[in-house]
Amino acid sequence: MELQVIQSKIYEIRGRKVMLDFDLAELYGTETKRLKEAVRRNIERFEGSDFMFQLSDNEITELSRSQFATLNRGRGKNIKYAPFAFTELGVAMLSSIIHSKTAIEINRGIMRAFVTLRQYAIGYVELNHKLEDFMLTTNMQFSEIYQALTELAEQKRTEDKPRKRIGFRTSYNEDEKK
Repeated sequence: MELQVIQSKIYEIRGRKVMLDFDLAELYGTETKRLKEAVRRNIERFEGSDFMFQLSDNEITELSRSQFATLNRGRGKNIKYAPFAFTELGVAMLSSIIHSKTAIEINRGIMRAFVTLRQYAIGYVELNHKLEDFMLTTNMQFSEIYQALTELAEQKRTEDKPRKRIGFRTSYNEDEKK
């Protein structure tokens, strides 16, 4: 399965990157109902919100609005029951309870997708730090350039002031002769 397809099914909910049960069921080639049954039979593996959590009504509404612009037509096409949201750890744990070859292959792809997203995030943070350092250095350089230009402008202003001439004035001397 393509990495981009899997990445498009990773959402950010409660500040965490998660995959929803119906997306995972589709990827694994099973029904959502069967996936949830397997999870409930092995619920002790998923204790704690760092593995899995169930979406609230508000989160379902928000998700429906932001991810699915219109309701799907037909029976059984829309979210009826609060989906489970599986974190990266939860998806890894799913591989221990779903034993099909398809699930194993899909899990590999999902783990790669999570790793790729994490690498993008780390790269973004590093790039952001480099940009901040660059901006700080550039601002300091602009400040120094501005100060130098200000000093040059002040120096030029003092040079351009008309000065009192010192020395022998011929026009004055000619007036005295007359």
